[in-house]
Amino acid sequence: MTESEPERISHPEHDHNLCIRNAISVAEQLCLSRGVQLTPIRHKILELIWNSHKAVKAYDLLDQIRPVNDAAKPSTVYRALDFLLEQGLIHRVESLNAFVGCHCSGTQHDQLLLICTACHTVEERAAPAVLSALGTELSDAGFVPQRKTIEIHGLCRSCISVSAAASEKADKH
Repeated sequence: MTESEPERISHPEHDHNLCIRNAISVAEQLCLSRGVQLTPIRHKILELIWNSHKAVKAYDLLDQIRPVNDAAKPSTVYRALDFLLEQGLIHRVESLNAFVGCHCSGTQHDQLLLICTACHTVEERAAPAVLSALGTELSDAGFVPQRKTIEIHGLCRSCISVSAAASEKADKH
């Protein structure tokens, strides 16, 4: 995929512009209802995170925000990220030391993150059966988790399709 191609999240019918608008709208409504401020810098950081479904690192966000706010420092970005995490608007992808937008903003929830090693998209899944089974195991072990995030690295549906098509084409030649 080239930089000029639109982002997709495993589904060709995905309307990413609508996705971004919905995420920002939910964030604005949640912040208003909670009495917290989605300041311009927080809003911009959230928007930059939602520009794709790829996890983005803090220093990449700093590079992207400098044209808009040349006084931005790493602490500016980290404070905004802390706020967005606190409000449940983004997730930290621990294995990548990066951040991705949350599709279930507004509710405290466990997460299953599918991380494509080819196109680098991150898909958040509810996976109730998986998380229920994990809950049972934790309970049986007498372990009380503070939070649960499962990160799985592999290939997404789109990359598998591209890979299969390339293999099929190579087999014909």
